[in-house]
Amino acid sequence: MDEVAGAQLIAESLKTQKVEYMFGIVGVPVIEVAMAAQAAGIKYVGMRNEQAACYAASAVGYMTGRPGACLVVSGPGLIHALGGMANANMNCWPVVVIGGSSDRNQETAGAFQEFPQVEACRLYSKFSARPSSLEAIPSVIEKAVRSSIYGRPGAVYVDIAGDMVNAKVDRNKVRHVYCCPPPPVSLADHSAVSEAVSILKAAKAPLVIIGKGAAYGRAEAALRELVETSGLPFLPTPMGKGVIPDNHLNCVAAARSRALLQADVVLLLGARLNWILHFGLPPRFNANVKIIQVDLCAEEMGNNVRPAVALLGDVSAITAQLVTCVRKDGWKYPSNTEWWSTLKEKIAANAKISKALSLKATLPMNYYTVFHHISELLPHDCIIVSEGANTMDIGRTMLNNYLPRHRLDAGTFGTMGVGLGFAVAAAAVERSRDKSRRVVCVEGDSAFGFSGMEVETMCRYNLPVVIIVVNNNGIYSGVDSETWKEMAKMGDLTSIAPPVSLLPDARYDEVMAAFGGRGFLVRTVEELRSALQLSLSDWERPSLLNVLIDPSSDRKQQEFPWLTRSNL
Repeated sequence: MDEVAGAQLIAESLKTQKVEYMFGIVGVPVIEVAMAAQAAGIKYVGMRNEQAACYAASAVGYMTGRPGACLVVSGPGLIHALGGMANANMNCWPVVVIGGSSDRNQETAGAFQEFPQVEACRLYSKFSARPSSLEAIPSVIEKAVRSSIYGRPGAVYVDIAGDMVNAKVDRNKVRHVYCCPPPPVSLADHSAVSEAVSILKAAKAPLVIIGKGAAYGRAEAALRELVETSGLPFLPTPMGKGVIPDNHLNCVAAARSRALLQADVVLLLGARLNWILHFGLPPRFNANVKIIQVDLCAEEMGNNVRPAVALLGDVSAITAQLVTCVRKDGWKYPSNTEWWSTLKEKIAANAKISKALSLKATLPMNYYTVFHHISELLPHDCIIVSEGANTMDIGRTMLNNYLPRHRLDAGTFGTMGVGLGFAVAAAAVERSRDKSRRVVCVEGDSAFGFSGMEVETMCRYNLPVVIIVVNNNGIYSGVDSETWKEMAKMGDLTSIAPPVSLLPDARYDEVMAAFGGRGFLVRTVEELRSALQLSLSDWERPSLLNVLIDPSSDRKQQEFPWLTRSNL
């Protein structure tokens, strides 16, 4: 009799569904699952925290279109992964979480790490189930993977009872399950597409907004054709950067506030009118703006603003429909309009302000100086991972992306701590593709602290990630070392130190060096450029640049607060 163990069934089933990567932390009862995954040809990356492991697995889902797997132990292990599941759901990224749980015959008896895992995960996932038997494992995993990528992508959970991992079953009793095909592609109604193009043609101040849904939907070729055929200006959302290169002549990211405020028609492609786009409402948007909404999810249509036209379906396919309709009569939005003049004037004005800030020669450096020199040295094909408050926001405006799915950041959920997990995933994917693209992880010092131990993971697997910690000694802002010493003399720092402050001049570079990577302490422009050039050329080990900046450094004056309060 050809018998197969539960662990092997899980691994084989994941491999059948084209799951190529697994991230996790092993322990009772899932050690054998990780070993079986490796035997089945799945790449296993052992992480230092389940949350970071889930972030990594979801990033693989975004980058490749096929979910990564996150393997966790029961109880606390699964609970730690819930943050990653919630982040994946909010970002609409596919990920499959496999959690060990208590033995079936010990349920309700107070078993080791017993927890209602299937029930708990229903709040954080699209699908949550436990196979009723070994024979059911392939079917449940197929449905989990299919659920993660069909419709609006998201997190799914499969619970594996501890006694099922090593139990065996006759392979002939296990139902064979095929790999689920890619999600079906749906088109928008042709009359709605024609109406959308008519509205665009009549617009005086049109704007295309490109979201990360367009990046996930592989819409880059169709979108570039649409923009260049129609002549329309476009604005990428943070992770929509690179779908069309940031240096494209039609990109108006440097005039974001002006573009949103004065546009009279917005073509919304794979983006949501949530807090990132200020709900589509005044004061950030024109009160009379017409929204042409393209989305895969019917329930998203009309959230916060009723669309003038709703185009339901695959973003790439619908963009191709729009191109066909635009090409019919050769229409193109003129390049000499007042709207283009307004946008170009604002782009030039903002560039002048940023350049003045970036060329300041004072020490400690400010954000703009640091990002100016980083931007000069980064390869155009690098993957940029970014998180932190000012670090992420300023970096988004100064670090360009030229390729789709090459920017990963805090995303829709605004989650801090995602950076190092995302970077591990990106480096693992790039290595398996035999690509020479670098992964550069730009972190605030606060954000780095959430998952800083993952530098050991990078060193263990020889992942040549370049981490740049922009260190201002705090959350939003900090204090300098002299001020810290004076406060310490005044009494208990728990009563005196500002809640936003962190330890001044912390040596994050020595954390990396402790595990065998390269660590650089950077205070000047010369040290920054030298360390970054050396790090980008070193393919043998990861690097960390600890860049000390002025603790009071801030963003340039903003026309609106970064977080617009809703009047809903």
